[in-house]
Amino acid sequence: MIVIKYGGNALPTSEDSDPVLEAIADAFLDGDQIVLVHGGGPQIDLALTEKGIGKEKLAGYRVTTPEVYSVVESVLSGTILRTIVNYLIGSDVNAVGLSASDGGLIRVKKFKPNVDGKQVDIGYVGEVIDTNPMILESLITEGYLPVVSPIATDQDGIGYNVNADLVAAAIGGALRADSVIFLTDVDGIYRKWPDKSSIIDEISVEDLKSIENSFTDGMIPKVKAAINAIDSGAFSVRITNGTKLDAVLDALDNRGGTVVVA
Repeated sequence: MIVIKYGGNALPTSEDSDPVLEAIADAFLDGDQIVLVHGGGPQIDLALTEKGIGKEKLAGYRVTTPEVYSVVESVLSGTILRTIVNYLIGSDVNAVGLSASDGGLIRVKKFKPNVDGKQVDIGYVGEVIDTNPMILESLITEGYLPVVSPIATDQDGIGYNVNADLVAAAIGGALRADSVIFLTDVDGIYRKWPDKSSIIDEISVEDLKSIENSFTDGMIPKVKAAINAIDSGAFSVRITNGTKLDAVLDALDNRGGTVVVA
């Protein structure tokens, strides 16, 4: 069982071909059970820029008003989800698309980051509080490849945008995945970003926790997601560069990038 997070930064700009999705399709057709969770940060940024909204941020988080959320939901659960599912179907994969809220898969609560010692409301941004993989297990058993967008609801049915790394981590843990693969735009976890010589080849989750607070910038959510995946039940996590086909093929063959183990 493999859970793959295909980051928005790794998604191709061309609609003609996607060698990464082809590699995932081949692995699935060769017998691997796969769940694909996608992001879409750059695509969301572009859509919001075109509308002239979504520019306000607090502590690095986008303030997600109802207008911003509407665009986010449309891009993630509409454009990107359908594009990926359609592409996989065209590659002979029995793919099915769903949002993280469908079938009770993910439930969230409003995320309020701590800013200067106080919790602040940044709008429709959620954090995972519960995961029920039953719908995924049913789809996998019937031979489908589920594709999940990181849009989920709270207990009252209110929709929220959720960090796709954390959605993939929660799903990987709940499914007790053999591997959770994060495909992003860097080669792995760096001890001293952006020093490429500081890449970590393999590390235990306990050792990663001991240096967690030393990471900065984009390494922070990757490290947090890796730890969450292992802590919630996944057997290993691999972070690698989804913009390089060789790196993706290696990851599907349990090689390369940074591997985090229990």
